[in-house]
Amino acid sequence: MTFHVIIGAGAAASRTALLLAADGERVRIVSRSGGGPDHPLVEKTAADAADADRLTRLLEGAATLYGCAAPPYHRWPQEFPALAGAALTAAARTGARYVMLGNLYGYGLVTGPLHPGLPLEAAGPKGRLRARLWEEAAASGVQVTEVRAAQFYGAGAVSVFSLMVQPRVLAGALALVPQDLDLPHSYSSIGDTARTLVAAGRDERSWGRAWHAPAVTPSVRELAARLAELAGAPLPRLEELTERDLALLALTDPFWAELTEVLEAPGLPYVSDFTETEKLLGVTATPVEEVLAELL
Repeated sequence: MTFHVIIGAGAAASRTALLLAADGERVRIVSRSGGGPDHPLVEKTAADAADADRLTRLLEGAATLYGCAAPPYHRWPQEFPALAGAALTAAARTGARYVMLGNLYGYGLVTGPLHPGLPLEAAGPKGRLRARLWEEAAASGVQVTEVRAAQFYGAGAVSVFSLMVQPRVLAGALALVPQDLDLPHSYSSIGDTARTLVAAGRDERSWGRAWHAPAVTPSVRELAARLAELAGAPLPRLEELTERDLALLALTDPFWAELTEVLEAPGLPYVSDFTETEKLLGVTATPVEEVLAELL
């Protein structure tokens, strides 16, 4: 029976574990909390994945390591290098293939659609960190690939939309949003991201390159309106947060200061091109209505 290890116990990690288990493959989820989905083929282990020696022992005999964990947003520079480094070390020691879950930050500000062939030229610290983690992995000699997701939405998602828009829309309250309300913006569902992780881990063409998780690209106003309609909630009331608003909010919580770096360029759509994922890995975007219906 094929055996895999997943770092992290969040929505993407849990959905990936269940997809693998549904195909009869054994999964070990490693997280500090020891959480994860309940399934006979899913073993939940409490451990610090930044401990390379412990992770190596937990990875022995595994075919694939899926890295789906991330430190708290404002702790990325302090904690992400150790976490990613331990995963890379454990994969090198055991010979396991390594599938990284990433995002689009590494590209920086780009005019036109984002695609995996673009150089990673981000200037900000989180974008540069994401780029560096991939560059180090790609140069390591480990069989590695990265799945880059757009902003998450859907059941279990943690993102600007899920935290700042979704609950306010469902409550019929005003939502304040730190992005342009009417420009196209790409969103990847948790389910589509997990399916891409699994597909990339199984395809020999995956290694040494990155893939984009499938995405839909409505404006935040359009996505909020679809959510409200399906939920029977009032027409959404949205307002855009200004840079001054974000600066004031940053005085109350470090999350807001970190958010400023990764907002899209003013006046430009933020579009993820996943053509190669659809063509070569056979994974496409689930319709918005299905993702939101699952959420509700």
